[in-house]
Amino acid sequence: MAATSALESATETWALDMTHSSVEFAVKHMMMTTVRGRFGDVHATLTGDEAHPDGCCVEVNIGVASVDTGVADRDTHLRSADFFDVERYPTITFKSKRVEGTAKKDGDQFRVIGDLSIRDETSEISLDCELEGRVKDPWGNERVGFTAKGEIDRREWGLKWNQAIETGGILVANKVRIDVEAQFVKQGG
Repeated sequence: MAATSALESATETWALDMTHSSVEFAVKHMMMTTVRGRFGDVHATLTGDEAHPDGCCVEVNIGVASVDTGVADRDTHLRSADFFDVERYPTITFKSKRVEGTAKKDGDQFRVIGDLSIRDETSEISLDCELEGRVKDPWGNERVGFTAKGEIDRREWGLKWNQAIETGGILVANKVRIDVEAQFVKQGG
């Protein structure tokens, strides 16, 4: 019992500061140009004990309706049943399962492996991450920043809509790049 209390007291909670973060994706259009988009409604919590980083956990909830590619018609199509089906599946979630490597100083690289759920389908993904920095802001809050990058095949989550193009190939690539810039603020301290 005493060991559990000591472990619990060392666990810290960090909340995502979305005003200084971004969750973006990029996909090829007609196999020749890259279209980028982002989600504006993202909530994430990072919990862990610095002495035991292997037990770190990140949980992310993304409001799919907040998708923004800069083109209203495309965003409407992405929200439809052809893609995200926001009416039935309003949230994308990610929950880490393990961390490979450590992040003790700026520039340290590590991997986060976890379950990504889209449209009621869940698959494990791996994100390549880097510790960008840890500082106190002018108001005394402790902050930490990370980047995360990965690539997924959208078909694994039921995102299969596409059209063949006349010259060969497809309208929307199946590979989607994920790029995250995340700044977390330590809670309760």
